Amino acid sequence: MNVLFLTLIDFSTIDEYGLYTDLMREFVKDGHNLYIISPTEKWKNEPTKIMDYGKTQILKLQIGNTQKTTLLEKGISTVTLESKFKSAIKKYFNDIRFDLVLYSTPPITLQKAVEFVKTRDQAKSYLLLKDIFPQNAVDLGMLKTDGVKGIIYKYFRSKEERLYAISDYIGCMSDANIEFLLDNNRSLKRSSLEVCPNCIDPMDIAISEDRKREIKQKYEIPLDKTLFIYGGNLGKPQGIHFLLECIKNNETSPHAFFLIVGSGTEFTKLQQYFHQGRPENAKLLSQLPRSDYEVLANASDVGLIFLDPRFTVPNFPSRMLSYMQASMPVLAATDVNTDINEVLKKGNFGYWCESGNLKEFNLLVNKLCDESLRAEIGKNARTYLENHYTAKHSYEIIMRHFNEGK
Repeated sequence: MNVLFLTLIDFSTIDEYGLYTDLMREFVKDGHNLYIISPTEKWKNEPTKIMDYGKTQILKLQIGNTQKTTLLEKGISTVTLESKFKSAIKKYFNDIRFDLVLYSTPPITLQKAVEFVKTRDQAKSYLLLKDIFPQNAVDLGMLKTDGVKGIIYKYFRSKEERLYAISDYIGCMSDANIEFLLDNNRSLKRSSLEVCPNCIDPMDIAISEDRKREIKQKYEIPLDKTLFIYGGNLGKPQGIHFLLECIKNNETSPHAFFLIVGSGTEFTKLQQYFHQGRPENAKLLSQLPRSDYEVLANASDVGLIFLDPRFTVPNFPSRMLSYMQASMPVLAATDVNTDINEVLKKGNFGYWCESGNLKEFNLLVNKLCDESLRAEIGKNARTYLENHYTAKHSYEIIMRHFNEGK
């Protein structure tokens, strides 16, 4: 088959490790011809070009700026994405007839490009739903359903509905995602929805105790405490205020140490707290050499997940997979609408509490300071990952629609 993948992730080879590149490699392994449009933003000053790897061709498409820019420029760049992608398909892939077009949210603004391929080639379309926008923005107060912001909401909501309508199949991250879509989109049919979760190609991670000790000493992290790590985006969706409360509330804990590594819109808020409060039980790091971060993350004991309690949209953060890959227990503090809790229970690889419930969070922190318990449920995490969240599993879910009857 000829497969087209549309994404806003900036990469130049599918040999990189990540949610989408891992999945794309499965298509190539199975003999498909893969075509990818991956953007490069204008500020990088890199012209549009095709990178030919034989069975894989990656079109690096120059688009407007959506990062490191003003809100106005970001808005214009986002709205013009679909026209740029559609024009690129016409110009660079005009002689290719696609059997399948894959795309993910975010964004929801590639609808016209998908429609063009479907109409021109009679291709099947598959949406990898990683984000339910604009409702998640409404949950956090960034958009409203009325007033001036309501106009913006209605525009994006119409784009969302159209994107769902043109998708032959929608792969959702969890069962809760499916139920949310059905409850809020009456035109959708259950038969077009299925669970196609976040997935990776699990790596074997073996780090010696000496190397773990070295990396902790380098970043002045205690050797005698249970290391709870939060790695990734530090933005409004993560409910950073509760993360700060948890750190403050555990300042006198003799066993727990919190490591926060990442960047995002809320990083400054965290930075101010660490500068003023100087907590002895926690450390905040921003940019690290990738090799250092990987060793540090895998030298940790427990992986943390935080989500804002206001969410009505059931999110399922992909960072959980990196914790599971490292055979780490997961401690999640989230809203009540996500079904992370059910998955943690089913796989017996971590614990959950509602965001804002400090008493329960502290009890779970103390519980996970037990080394023998961590070893047992950490092993369960790796096993559950290999049985449910591998790129091969997701590839087979997608291809089932094309292999039926063969």
